[in-house]
Amino acid sequence: MMNTLARAQLFAAIEGGSVPWFEEISRLGAVAVRDRLLSGEYNSAGKIAERLKQSSGEEVLDEITKAGAFIITPEDIDWPESLNDLAAPPIALLIKGQREYLPNLVNSIAIVGTRNPTQYGVRIAGDFGVGVADHEWAVISGGAIGIDAAAHKGSLVGEGITVAVLGGGFNKNYPAVHEKLFAEISESGLLISEVMPDVPAIPHRFLTRNRLIAALSKATVVVEAAFRSGSLRTARDAAEIFRPVMAVPGPINSPTSEGCHRLIAERVAELVSSVSEVMELVKPLSIK
Repeated sequence: MMNTLARAQLFAAIEGGSVPWFEEISRLGAVAVRDRLLSGEYNSAGKIAERLKQSSGEEVLDEITKAGAFIITPEDIDWPESLNDLAAPPIALLIKGQREYLPNLVNSIAIVGTRNPTQYGVRIAGDFGVGVADHEWAVISGGAIGIDAAAHKGSLVGEGITVAVLGGGFNKNYPAVHEKLFAEISESGLLISEVMPDVPAIPHRFLTRNRLIAALSKATVVVEAAFRSGSLRTARDAAEIFRPVMAVPGPINSPTSEGCHRLIAERVAELVSSVSEVMELVKPLSIK
């Protein structure tokens, strides 16, 4: 319990994705790092130390519980081990939803893409969400407007498990228009966040979040993405940890498919045009 309390405090005080802090916690343990921070032994970490002093581990856990969520740490038996492939795995994660579904993430596919999709992209993302669910694989995405939402909804229609990895805290409901969707996901799947419930979703946290989507899933499928879409970052995060990346082609004159064509041209992604092609590529990775 001491380790969980220490990790809870560190989680609330340190932004996700920090390689140096991950390495320090791995080397010394969460309790020792927290105690050293509180005693001022890290000269360059004054702001983190101040945040640590604001709440005890028990107070952090109480805030999480009040948000209707729970915390998991690398010491928990249901911690997704795939996260350990990251250069900086999370200190902890907050979960809202059905904890018993965490083991299902061993067979999951990320479906990501633009927030400004065409009707074609929405249809494909929804169809892929249904199809992946039909194969009894979980669908992971980022809960955003556009392709993410279509993939989540498709999985729900297919009565599958869908997981939204959010860029902000659970109390912020970003984007606000997805309040109902997030409620549906938490009832039959999982909401995941790497920040405290009242932390707002701001741009850099979406980039940090993307690495979690890439690591939690067995493979990533990009349905529609502009040339500089954030979804390309998710795809490259996946490729960096040797996860298969796939992209759906679109019209050659469509700006929302430029990113997909770029991934295919650069040999980062395999071209796929159906759920069966996706499943053929991931089937060897399936864990029974």
